[in-house]
Amino acid sequence: MRRTIFLLVIGALLMSSNSYAQDPAFSQFYANPLYLNPALAGSAQCPRVILNYRNQWPGIPATYVTYAASYDQYVDGIQGGIGLQAYHDRAGTGIINTNHVSGMYAYQLAVDKNISIKAGFQATYYQRSIDWSQLTFGDQIHRRYGFIYQTQETPINNNVNKLDFSTGMLIFTQKLYLGLSAHHLTQPDESFFPGSESKLPRKYTAHAGALIPMDKQNPDDGSISPNIIYQRQGEFNHLNLGMYVNRGPITGGVWYRWGDALIFLVGLYTDQFRFGYSYDVTVSRLGTQTLGSHEISVTMKFPCKQKRRKFRDVRCPQF
Repeated sequence: MRRTIFLLVIGALLMSSNSYAQDPAFSQFYANPLYLNPALAGSAQCPRVILNYRNQWPGIPATYVTYAASYDQYVDGIQGGIGLQAYHDRAGTGIINTNHVSGMYAYQLAVDKNISIKAGFQATYYQRSIDWSQLTFGDQIHRRYGFIYQTQETPINNNVNKLDFSTGMLIFTQKLYLGLSAHHLTQPDESFFPGSESKLPRKYTAHAGALIPMDKQNPDDGSISPNIIYQRQGEFNHLNLGMYVNRGPITGGVWYRWGDALIFLVGLYTDQFRFGYSYDVTVSRLGTQTLGSHEISVTMKFPCKQKRRKFRDVRCPQF
C-alpha cells in the first residue's frame, strides 16, 4: 500500500505544471569534496579516487539510492587542480534516474605565507529519465479489484539532457577554512512535459571549520575539528553542525542536520586509504520507520612527485 501511495505522489508531482527538484544530500561531506565545492578539486595534491554510496530511508519502500565516483589531482603546470566526477541517483524503484558527469578546474593562489585561495569552476552534462511503466494512475483502479486497467495517460518524454555550470571558492590556512559554492547557475529546465517548466533551483553552500591539534608539540598525534555547513536550494534549507575527533588511524564524528537527523560517523584512514561509514538517525516527523540512512565512502590516494611550486594542502576533514 505504501508503495502505491508513493507512486501516486510521484505521478502527481510529474503532472504538475511547475515543480522543483532538489539535489541528493550526502552526510560525509568531506568524503565527497568535489560534490561539496568544485574549489576542492586537487586539494590533496596527489591523485585521488573516491567512491561513495548512500541509501536514504531504506525502511520506506521505493526511496533514494545514490552512487558517486570521482578523480582529482593537482597539476603543477596549470597551477591548479583538475577533477572528474560522475554520480547516479535513483528515486523509487528506478522510477526517476539521474546521471551526472562533471569536469572541473580549481586555481590555487598563495595570498601570503599563511593564507591561500582556491577558485573552482565546474561544467556538467546530465540526463534525467523516467520509467513510465512503473507509474500508476487513478484510471487504472477498480474499486474492488485494485489496479487492473490500462491507463489512458499519454506517455511523456522519457529523457531530459542538459548542460549545467557551477562555481566555488575556498579560503584556507593551516588550521582554518571557509568555502562558498553555487551550483546550477543557469537553473536548467528539467520538465518532462512540453510547454511546462521545472527549473532546477540554484544551490548555495557555505562551509567552514577548523583543525585543532590536541597536542601543539605533536600535531600528528590527534586533532578535533568543529564544522558548520549551510545549504539552500529553492525552498529547502539545511543547517549542519558537526565535530570530528581524529586519533591515530581512527576518526569519529557526529553531526546534527537541523530538524532532520543526527549523523554518526566512524572512519579508518592511512596515508593511502580511507574508509568511512555513517548512519543518519531520523529525528523529523518521519520518525523511526525510515530506518535512517546509510552511507559508505572509500578513498584511495596515490603517490606523486614533489611539485616544483610550493603546494599548500587543504587541511579539512576527510569524511
